Amino acid sequence: MVHNICEQHSIASKYLAHLRDIDHQKNRAAFRRNTELLGGIFAYEISKSFRYDQIKTETQLGTAVSHVPGDKIVLLTILRAGLPLHQGMLNVLGDVANGFIAAQRMHHKDGSFTVNVDYITCPDIEGCTVILCDPMLATGASMSKALEAIHSFGTPRKLHIVSIIASKYGLDYIGRLWPMAELWVAGVDEELTARSYIVPGLGDAGDLAFGGKGDND
Repeated sequence: MVHNICEQHSIASKYLAHLRDIDHQKNRAAFRRNTELLGGIFAYEISKSFRYDQIKTETQLGTAVSHVPGDKIVLLTILRAGLPLHQGMLNVLGDVANGFIAAQRMHHKDGSFTVNVDYITCPDIEGCTVILCDPMLATGASMSKALEAIHSFGTPRKLHIVSIIASKYGLDYIGRLWPMAELWVAGVDEELTARSYIVPGLGDAGDLAFGGKGDND
């Protein structure tokens, strides 16, 4: 199932527009901040699907009945582009377990590419609610490789995949391979370039957040 947080207009649409805008993109700090803000909205929306336990909380004047998440939650991120999105979600989710995955494309002369996962740190996810985030879901190859990589750490009870912008192709690909996953997006674009970048997309989210590889400015 795909959930689009911008399908019904909300403030999330403004943050998405700023992320896409080439003028707003000139400010890396603002790009990271808008990504964080969207991350917080994603986390809030996903939290509605958690299981909750009832607890009693003592106030200065009496006892209140409250509800807290009953799920063990693990937040996973694909490096490096996913870091601001991860932080935004973490700001809302609070004290949850975290994991990080390095997955990068290796382009070949014929225009094709393979995805290498060369680093992963992940807690035990058996029976947990797992949220895996990466700002862009293009072909779905990197996301699928990341999901394969975490398989040895257990089987989650619930799996959420978060991307700010996804291609229709990527959503269909992940939906076929990982039908148990709930997918969360802020925008869906129809096109991919010959090098499998999303159009209109927003560009390279990692470079926009942290600078291009080798940049000194």
